Amino acid sequence: MTKLVTPGDKLGNATQFKAGKGAYINDNTIYASLIGSFQIVSPLPESLDQRAIVEVIGHKAHGLIPEPGSVVIARVTKVVAKMASVDILCVGSKAVGEKFAGIIRQQDVRATEIDKVDMHLSFRAGDIVRAMVLSLGDSRAYYLSTAKNELGVVSAESAAGETMVPISWTEMQCPLSGQTEQRKVAKVV
Repeated sequence: MTKLVTPGDKLGNATQFKAGKGAYINDNTIYASLIGSFQIVSPLPESLDQRAIVEVIGHKAHGLIPEPGSVVIARVTKVVAKMASVDILCVGSKAVGEKFAGIIRQQDVRATEIDKVDMHLSFRAGDIVRAMVLSLGDSRAYYLSTAKNELGVVSAESAAGETMVPISWTEMQCPLSGQTEQRKVAKVV
């Protein structure tokens, strides 16, 4: 039988147990730091400290969470004059378990000629972009940047419904119609 615990619940005494995942010590008492199942794990035989380990396994399988500095893959949902709104799909190469919103501000699109950036010529709704998390932003969205060569649009669909191919760092072309469209293209890594 597993016991469900919440943050702050007492799990044991630090003289008898070690704090493991999802647990912390305060004043020689071990407490839960997240909601989940409480369990006691035997120490490894080669461990010098032979106290059992108290840990909490997250109740809900927590997926990856975007953090400042991490590279994410996102889908553009809306583009306005000063920013593009995105839904974060992956952190690194792993899909996120829940929906995270992001914003690419005009000043974060590229490293040079920031004042000349036209958001509508950099991104379109539906584009898939590779971006770096700058900060947690506000309560609604993470702030993202595409200001490095390897960041920007990695996949876009043309008006003809074809996946476009990059032909420069500012243009993508439809292989069917040959028509080109402006984008902030990610350099292929």
